Amino acid sequence: MNEVLRHAVDWIWLVPLWPLLAALVIGLRMLLGRTHGDAAEPATSRLVSAAALAALLGLLLVDLAVLRYGWPGHRAVWDWFGSDAWQGRLSFLLDALSLPVATTFALIGWLVARFSASYLHREPGFHRFFLVLALFLGGIQWVVLGGNALIVFVGWELCGVASFLLIAHAWQRPTASGNALFAFIANRAGDAGLLFSLGLCALWVGSFEWPQLFASHLPLVDLRVLLLGFVVAGLVKSAQLPFSPWIGRALEGPTPSSAIFYGAVLIHAGVYLMLRLQPLLGQLPDVAAGLVLIGALTAGYAWLCGLVQSDVKSSLIFATLFQVALMFVAIGLGWTTLATVHLCLHAGWRTWQFLLAPSWLTLTRARPAPPPSWLASRQWLYTAALQRFWLDRLGDILIGQPTRAIAGDLRALEAGFIDPAIGQPGRGAAVDEQRPLVRADGLPGRLLARLSGFLQRIENRLLLHGRGGSGERMLREAGHWLRTLEALLEEPRYLMMAVMATFVVIL
Repeated sequence: MNEVLRHAVDWIWLVPLWPLLAALVIGLRMLLGRTHGDAAEPATSRLVSAAALAALLGLLLVDLAVLRYGWPGHRAVWDWFGSDAWQGRLSFLLDALSLPVATTFALIGWLVARFSASYLHREPGFHRFFLVLALFLGGIQWVVLGGNALIVFVGWELCGVASFLLIAHAWQRPTASGNALFAFIANRAGDAGLLFSLGLCALWVGSFEWPQLFASHLPLVDLRVLLLGFVVAGLVKSAQLPFSPWIGRALEGPTPSSAIFYGAVLIHAGVYLMLRLQPLLGQLPDVAAGLVLIGALTAGYAWLCGLVQSDVKSSLIFATLFQVALMFVAIGLGWTTLATVHLCLHAGWRTWQFLLAPSWLTLTRARPAPPPSWLASRQWLYTAALQRFWLDRLGDILIGQPTRAIAGDLRALEAGFIDPAIGQPGRGAAVDEQRPLVRADGLPGRLLARLSGFLQRIENRLLLHGRGGSGERMLREAGHWLRTLEALLEEPRYLMMAVMATFVVIL
């Protein structure tokens, strides 16, 4: 047993790999047509559950090894890519922050996978849901266990793609696809901030590894700029002001995805990133004070909006946003241990609440509680809370409408210029009334049709209209001389001369 514990840390890379392998197998089964009918559902759900359980057991082994041998710290597995100035490595940072959070998330992932097998039985997109869930379970472990910002970014993007796909799970409904698009666009601001900081890490620090970044002695101005991108990424992913509107629309997905994404795990990714960056935040009191201010404002916003909600999931998401905002306040004040414990406890509690949400009205048999009298008596404040302080509308004006306008312009450009220029399959027209079967669309297609017509005319002129002319007579005479030469070569004496000449050339 001691030998197993001693080497458990060396296999930590399997923790995020198991769910990704499950997603790969499910994808292959879908491509091969092995996911039709009720009989195919258990294999898919059991595969994801087994992968989630394997990741959880691997983390528990590492936790036992920590109790026996202490914190492993930073572990580099292999070099991914790089240059003379910096290296992109596959590395892990296993400390008092990452391992408790990773174990909590792995446990929640396994429970949600087990719950989803029955909840989504016979639902359209059953296998697609589990494929995306497996992608997310692998991605969030890269975020938590990653030993450098580059690996965190890879996991960050996997989680973002999974979030978009599960919000749009019922893609046939315009509301679902529209909400998924809004959440996707809003989160691109955070991805841009993360990429910005990654570029500065490569330029100024020469490394993406967390220990090297924390030990760097950058000027405070440069450090503040570098940290800004990470802070923006954390604020967006955890839906803090002014990026809060997208989280309400993200509840469009199935209940299990709402539980694990926006109630328990993904909503805390920004909190975890700020906890990881605490050594840098401690050097910049003004940035820490900004986190306190933003967290306090978001908490007030979520509290007021939560008082007027009349459905279970909306009430839960604003309660979640309130608790996450308090975590940002604690991080800004330097209470990182409190924020970490708060994160783990809150994730477990919200998972249970969100999974129970579809049965809540049946269990309680009561109407939602009315807003408090002090809020109802202040009509302006009540209206503002009911309208979520018009942030949804503002976000749609600033993000949604410009994006849809750009998409409309691009579609008009495609329909008015690109499609006529390069053509569209199946929409060609006859280029010549005498040849109705020759159809083409777009400039390249028409040019090829014209070229084929030109070659056809040349062929007709040389072969069809050239019968009996000088060209045919020359070809007939050449064929006569070739047949004569062939007959001579078939004579024995000439054949022997050819063999002897061949030996002379060889020798």
